[in-house]
Amino acid sequence: MSDIVLETIRFTTGRSGPRLLVVGAVHGNETCGPQAIARALAEIRSGRIALNRGEVTFLPVANPQAFRQHTREGERNLNRDLRERPIPSDNEDRLGNLLCPILRAHDVLLDLHSFTGPGQPFVFAGPLANKGPVEPFAQAEAEWALAIRLGVKLAIHGWLDGYDRYLAERTRLGFQPLSPMEGVGTTEYMRFAGGYGVTLECGTHDDPSAADIGHAGILAALAHLRLTEDPVPPITVRRAIRITDALVCERDGDRVEGDWLTGDPVPAGAVIVRRAGGSPVTMPEDGCLVFPNRSPAPGQPLCYLAAPSERPLA
Repeated sequence: MSDIVLETIRFTTGRSGPRLLVVGAVHGNETCGPQAIARALAEIRSGRIALNRGEVTFLPVANPQAFRQHTREGERNLNRDLRERPIPSDNEDRLGNLLCPILRAHDVLLDLHSFTGPGQPFVFAGPLANKGPVEPFAQAEAEWALAIRLGVKLAIHGWLDGYDRYLAERTRLGFQPLSPMEGVGTTEYMRFAGGYGVTLECGTHDDPSAADIGHAGILAALAHLRLTEDPVPPITVRRAIRITDALVCERDGDRVEGDWLTGDPVPAGAVIVRRAGGSPVTMPEDGCLVFPNRSPAPGQPLCYLAAPSERPLA
């Protein structure tokens, strides 16, 4: 029997409407989510936020052990290989057995995160509508309409395709193969379960304004889904990029070259990686880097490559 307890707070109107789930602290050192959720809870309880239809559930801390430790993980990354397990073997396995049914009980997910180091806030959305083998998805239009209205200027999509490319390259280089399920976190699980969801990366871990961005995202999601009667939020995203490829650390000494941050424009031909032996890897076309890893171990991603997206911002 699991000794893990997850606290959820649910508000229901009794009137038909979407069921929104807002999650914080999937990673325990990302405190903007719990802070933003605490503000929203106080505003609903005081009447400053008036729900009009549907229901909203808040899960302030999705990984209590990691949150208590102020670490990213309890025993492993909860946002990888998320699924239910008949025989759980660690903290995150047990959390998955509780979290997955909560996800399935909702229609829409807003997952609040932050990141290490400098960079602009952004939103992560899922793929275009497709029936392909990697991430079939039917609600891309509804998900994208939410993603581009959450208050940030940059949107990224194509994660699972990019992760699939990373796994293939890692295997080609002779590293131990990993399951494609390694790329599945809360939003991917939500899509597989028939709903949709976005990850709002609110800023750096230690930036006090990250909680403000998370709080604004909650209000925008409530208004966009018409759970409140607040005005429909405007489109705030100004640039959208799609992950296209991944570069893998082949051996100690491989490093990302330059000071590129996620979403920074990178011109074709720019040196983006320097291999341990000194050979450069250049940007194949005008685009961006995503998640440049400044301290990679062999077999880990050095960075993902992204190109301008074809998705509309209107």
